[in-house]
Amino acid sequence: MRFAALTLTVVIGISLGSCGNTTASRSVSGAAMGAAGGAAIGAIAGDAGMGAGIGAGVGLVGGYLYDQHQKGNIDY
Repeated sequence: MRFAALTLTVVIGISLGSCGNTTASRSVSGAAMGAAGGAAIGAIAGDAGMGAGIGAGVGLVGGYLYDQHQKGNIDY
């Protein structure tokens, strides 16, 4: 169950990390939405704090990578 919650947190964090127009806004909004989604999933799994931390980190990285891709610095 914990692995499924962690996987879902990672997926949500990456998918929500793309909001905003600048590197900072995309990274911060990704972290905020990842934290919220991670806390919700973590609460279901039994540890909202850990879920929020993981979600925030994944959202931050996801937002940054999406911004760099939009600017043409990263090709997938």
